[in-house]
Amino acid sequence: MKSITKQPHGQLLCMVLYFLLLPLLASAQEQKPKVFVMKIESEIDPRTNRYSKLALEEATRQEADHVLLELDTFGGALNDADEIRKRLMEYPKPVYVFINSNAASAGALISLACDSIYMAPGGNIGAATVVGADGQAAPGKYQSYMRSIMRSTAESNGRNPHLAEAMVEASVDSTLSAGQVLSLTTSEAIKLGFCEGKASSIPEVLQQLNLADAEIIHFELGTADNIISFFLNPFISGILLLIILGGLYFELQTPGVGFPLLAALVAGFLYLTPYYLNGLAENWEILLFILGLVLIALEVFVIPGFGITGISGIVVVFLSLVLVMVNNQNFDFTFVASEDLMKSMIAVVVGMIGAVILITLTWSHVVGSKAMQRMVLQNTFESEEGYRSANNTDHLIGKTGIAHTRMVPTGRVLIDDVMYDAQALDGYIDKGETVQVIDQSTFSLRVKRVEIKSVS
Repeated sequence: MKSITKQPHGQLLCMVLYFLLLPLLASAQEQKPKVFVMKIESEIDPRTNRYSKLALEEATRQEADHVLLELDTFGGALNDADEIRKRLMEYPKPVYVFINSNAASAGALISLACDSIYMAPGGNIGAATVVGADGQAAPGKYQSYMRSIMRSTAESNGRNPHLAEAMVEASVDSTLSAGQVLSLTTSEAIKLGFCEGKASSIPEVLQQLNLADAEIIHFELGTADNIISFFLNPFISGILLLIILGGLYFELQTPGVGFPLLAALVAGFLYLTPYYLNGLAENWEILLFILGLVLIALEVFVIPGFGITGISGIVVVFLSLVLVMVNNQNFDFTFVASEDLMKSMIAVVVGMIGAVILITLTWSHVVGSKAMQRMVLQNTFESEEGYRSANNTDHLIGKTGIAHTRMVPTGRVLIDDVMYDAQALDGYIDKGETVQVIDQSTFSLRVKRVEIKSVS
């Protein structure tokens, strides 16, 4: 009798639980899987490296269930491709690649890192020999490293490691002739188990993955990254270079003004930051740029004259600006095309020349502008106070006086108890030294240091 009386209560409890859990079960059935789509359609370099990092971070934030990479590239930098490969292999969710035409060289390595490969009709994968800047095969150590990572990557995803190595060196496969490396078409890749299927579009890939009804999330760069891309524009970079070099040039001509140096520092920040975030500007290259500025500052404000320190600073700044524009590895230019290095050097030289021309043509207008007048000292120096203008001072040429202030190279001199603005032709004259007037410019006298001979 006890079991008979308890059974209705058990049935009632089951019905209550069923109705309570029914909405949750329905919600779980209705929730669609999320597929995160990212696209690489350019050379593999620090930019695409950073793009893949940002994309996978966003996929994680979006809680995507699957990641689909649409790829079309002829290759690029091995170090960046290797970082992308590791990132894809370590990602916890399934990653698929749709080769929408080409996956050559570094692109083949990235494709092998994905869980499944789908190729468009007429697509190709392979030809992964490492080449140097001259287009010729790189030394054996690079080929050996490429073979090893191609082999290990293929093995990790159940693909034929022998074929993966043959994409790097022909000697691995006896069926290949000398100098020929393996490159597979879509049908060949499917036949050899290197590719899971053929598709003409992303929807076709998703259909083969049984994800046709999935929620699709296309990755787009944010505002901040678009701003970074804006400053990477060669035209904008050229303007920033012009401001950097022009600011340093004018600060050397008129030390102590401050505004040109400030403009150079701001432009330097805007120039270096995008390259740094995209992986082109390494920490040591930025430190090199800062070192150059420090050397120039020491020359202007501390060390007498303009000599080895100032010249070294200019050379170091020039070198750092060139290096941040090319994808070298600690001065290893094996994979840096000579034309890329030349373009970088030309860009900096043109920026330097343009800065000098711009200053020459516009400085008088800048100085006379209202904005500059608010930044310039407006005090007047009356003749009653012992000051004289440098204009109409031809009679002073040849006269001697005393440096009233330290001149680096501009300052003031005292001649016949009258104060004049002056510029040191020696670059530096300390306070109290004897000077002689050589000639005059529009705004100041030009003087040089003279030695007072003692009479025995």
